[in-house]
Amino acid sequence: MTYCEEDFFKEYLKMMANIIVLNALICISLVFWIVSMTASTYYGTLRPISPWRWLFSILIPLTIATQGFKKKSLDHSGALGGLVVGFILTVANYSFFTSLFVFFVTSSKLTKWKKDIKKQIDSEYKEGGQRNWLQVLCNGGVPTELAILYMIENGPGEIPIDFSKQYTASWMCLSLLGALACSAGDTWASEIGSVMSKSKPRLITTWEKVPVGTNGAITFVGLLSSLLGGMVVGIAYFITQLIFVTDLEVSAPQWPIIVFGAAAGLLGSIVDSYLGATMQYSGFDQNIGMVVNHQTKDSKHISGKPILDNNAVNLFSSIIIALVFPGMAWCFWPRR
Repeated sequence: MTYCEEDFFKEYLKMMANIIVLNALICISLVFWIVSMTASTYYGTLRPISPWRWLFSILIPLTIATQGFKKKSLDHSGALGGLVVGFILTVANYSFFTSLFVFFVTSSKLTKWKKDIKKQIDSEYKEGGQRNWLQVLCNGGVPTELAILYMIENGPGEIPIDFSKQYTASWMCLSLLGALACSAGDTWASEIGSVMSKSKPRLITTWEKVPVGTNGAITFVGLLSSLLGGMVVGIAYFITQLIFVTDLEVSAPQWPIIVFGAAAGLLGSIVDSYLGATMQYSGFDQNIGMVVNHQTKDSKHISGKPILDNNAVNLFSSIIIALVFPGMAWCFWPRR
């Protein structure tokens, strides 16, 4: 087989994979819609789901994933993974979708921001910051699972966050928001703090000054950025609530969503930094003059043990925030 034939075969496989995934989503959406219509007719309690919601849940994530692939924010596998995550979150709750959308767009823009500087300090920097299916899964896997549980508990649709009336569904909403805000906070801290901080970063466990790019290193600029990243995700969720939720006047106030998002972004970044400092290897490679995430013959150990990689750290951080933060929010959430 010649190189041209091999390239053509690879492109053909990619095209077929796109067609199969798209057809699968269409079939799944139709099955869900038929089941929801049947159940609502039989029980008389479930609200039937509009076909327009299913159509929106397919076309919008498909458009975003396609644009992300064209702009090299996602590779081929990342685009397919993002399409699945986007479909599930969108059909479950439009507030989930807007939070995911804001996280993806801002993270993609920030990854490409000042890329010339980042190439000099990040040994694993990819042109365009392309994310693959594993990165999509580690950042979107927890929200996807929570969105499925939310649909099982409450059905697709938007609800006010109100622990006194819908405790379980509200817990899931805040858990999902916390996971997305955590991922956004960590990304904002890494992408902004590494190039904007004037002071040298300090390791979160020992407070020693370390080179830029060290896992678990923090700066004031980075922490502030993580707060803002989580807040932006919270604002997106809050605005969507104001647009689509109809019974806000008789529900608990929704403005704490913004505060919750900011806190989840900040604390999520701190948890991520602690895990990175203790369970992710960092060493300074004298040959290339950069921090590396794996041992090389020219690297000098800085911190951490080679237990987790960056994707696993992101996943565990979002899991911790998703589990802990809704309980904390319940203690302080206003009641009507």
